[in-house]
Amino acid sequence: MTEDVELNLKDAGCGEAFIEEYGRAEECGCEECLKLLAAHRAELLKNVHDDERRISRLDYLVCKIEKSRRKNG
Repeated sequence: MTEDVELNLKDAGCGEAFIEEYGRAEECGCEECLKLLAAHRAELLKNVHDDERRISRLDYLVCKIEKSRRKNG
C-alpha cells in the first residue's frame, strides 16, 4: 500500500485494523477493496444520519424553550 493511500484512509477515519485489512485486500484485487470502502462509507453515513437526528431533537428543544419564553414574556 502506498503512503498516499494509507494517509487517505486515516483521513477518512479508518482505524489501524481497517487499514491492515485493506492492505491485505489490495493483494486480492480491487473488488475486495471496493467492498471494504463501501462498508466504511455506509458506516460513516449512518453516523451522519444519527447525528442529524440528534441535532433535530436539540433544535426542537431550543425552539420549544424560545416559544415558551416569548409566550411568558
